Amino acid sequence: MTSNPLLAPSPLPYQLPDFRAIRLEHAVEAVDVALAEQRAEIAAITARPGAPTWEDTVEALESSGAALDRVTAWLFNLQGTDSTEEMDAAISEIVPRLSAHSDAIYQYGALYQRLLDVPVPDDAESARLHELLLRRFTRRGADLDAAGKARLAEINQRLSTLSEQFGRSLLADTRELAVLFDDPAALAGLSDSRIASAKAAAEEAGKEGWLIPVELPTVQSDQLVLTNPEARAALYEASQRRGVESNRANLMEQVRLRAERARLLGYGTHADYVIAEETAGTAGAARSLLFDLAPAAAANADAERKLAGELAGEDLAAADWPYWQAKVRERDYSLDEEELSKYFPLDRVLVDGVFHAAHLLYGITVIPRGDLHGYAEGVDVWEVLDTDGEGLGLLLTDYRARPSKRGGAWMTSFVRQSRLLGTRPVVVNVMSITHPVDGSQPLLTVDQVTTLFHEFGHALHGLLSDVRYPTLAGTNVPRDWVEFPSQINENWAFDPSVVRNYARHVDTGETIPASLLDAVTASRQFGQGFATSEYLAAAIIDLAWHSLTPEQAAAVSDIERFEQDALEEAGLIVDELAPRYRSTYFNHIFGGGYSAGYYSYLWAEALDADGFDWFAQAPDLREAGEQFRSHILSRGASLDYADAFRALRGRDKDVAPLLRRRGLAGVALGTS
Repeated sequence: MTSNPLLAPSPLPYQLPDFRAIRLEHAVEAVDVALAEQRAEIAAITARPGAPTWEDTVEALESSGAALDRVTAWLFNLQGTDSTEEMDAAISEIVPRLSAHSDAIYQYGALYQRLLDVPVPDDAESARLHELLLRRFTRRGADLDAAGKARLAEINQRLSTLSEQFGRSLLADTRELAVLFDDPAALAGLSDSRIASAKAAAEEAGKEGWLIPVELPTVQSDQLVLTNPEARAALYEASQRRGVESNRANLMEQVRLRAERARLLGYGTHADYVIAEETAGTAGAARSLLFDLAPAAAANADAERKLAGELAGEDLAAADWPYWQAKVRERDYSLDEEELSKYFPLDRVLVDGVFHAAHLLYGITVIPRGDLHGYAEGVDVWEVLDTDGEGLGLLLTDYRARPSKRGGAWMTSFVRQSRLLGTRPVVVNVMSITHPVDGSQPLLTVDQVTTLFHEFGHALHGLLSDVRYPTLAGTNVPRDWVEFPSQINENWAFDPSVVRNYARHVDTGETIPASLLDAVTASRQFGQGFATSEYLAAAIIDLAWHSLTPEQAAAVSDIERFEQDALEEAGLIVDELAPRYRSTYFNHIFGGGYSAGYYSYLWAEALDADGFDWFAQAPDLREAGEQFRSHILSRGASLDYADAFRALRGRDKDVAPLLRRRGLAGVALGTS
């Protein structure tokens, strides 16, 4: 075991895991040792004689579990990006043990008492940490009696197992439901390189034909360009079959157990339990935001559908709406999606766009580290340097689609920043972009360009963190705050000072013409009725599931009827429009950490729209970037979020910029 690379800090720069040395058996071996190590560390804290001190209690707790952090970071990052059946099997056995271990810490009476008794240093960050720790302990059952603690631990372990199984089943269904075409004519509208990639995907899967994998949302991006209605319908229908058999019972059990846990801890519903810790504050506030916008969004979407139907010359089926809407956009804004993508080769967007914008705003520089290795082919490692050349941390970029990767895009960490621990961040950005089989650069859509900037916004939140305690570091913040920096960063994707630096034609090197850029900018609000409605539908379904009492949850038997009723109550019924995610493949809330929190993207967008107005008015962009770094990106959870926004903006948030952006400027929002 002494040779296990996960049981000691990595000797590589910034403690980057030595991916070439680590194997699954190392992680499985290390779990037992790491669990025992942290149990011993916690026991040592409570065994100390005399009154507790900050150093021997809180800082010792913050420093505990280092080996367990290394093991779980490696395991769960790779399960999302490069999973195998063996890894899935190992993790399914490990997950409930991790849950039990966590519950034992938070329900340990002697440790909780020391936290209650410890004198708190006279600095804001320590006071904030103490407040958050006490809330976390009570929310994890520290005040329950023995029977309550036992039941809570049982629920948590079962939920951890169900969540892991949901994601694993969804990945299996996603692979199984990839659509195989036996005639290349069915793929008319796709680029030659995209068709070649589909051919290669079929060969890799041992099949004859052309294989199109299913993406995470309901609407598939290829629906926008496929000219064959049957091909569009095949993709759309495959998307909505995910989890229909494999995840129904799973998600229903999760809903019931979450409702039971909330009541056990003194909350009316799981939504009340979750949102009490978010910046929204109450489930009612989140509900009001969604319900206030829903009718206007639905009306806008219905108008868009009719406009697209006029161009198509018929009433549109759901699978065809995205295609004809793209045609309306092309007609009205002279935008050819395939031609436009030729200005967005991946590497140039990343280096001359994403990294360039960060340099303009924050003075940081991102350089390749070819001497360091990622965990899979196509994973690149970059070092991030501050204005003075000092290293801030490492960024891994993993953008290549592969069957072992779950769909979607995200950012996570291998190492968190902490002055107490002396660690600097190692973060990873993940997307699933199909790469041409000839080795040429993928050409991105406008949405993919935006996503690249979005995920790097999360990376900046982790990389520019500057706090003492790991609990407060980087993205360890509420869901409706964590999306604020990422959505702010999206705005720079098509800012003139940035886009002209990267948007150059892949063949000619010509900078994107001003007329085309103006058309892209003008079209950004186009289709907001559809986009807002499909997002709101998913957020409303999430909140509906998690606003049930235990009795109400037990009475639900028809998932489709439940979804429909929730949307009707909100006034969000649009013919031929499906939620961005249906419940059986809603990985955010049943396989990830966004339960009762999918509303957070819209809540954060209100902050983002108002915050970017502030950026746009700033006389000095570099100085504005320093202020955003100082007040937001560097602070993590070390201060109250409303205070942080107020310090940046000089006032509380204003929702008017959000409504203008979404084409909903006439909507009056409630304040509950």
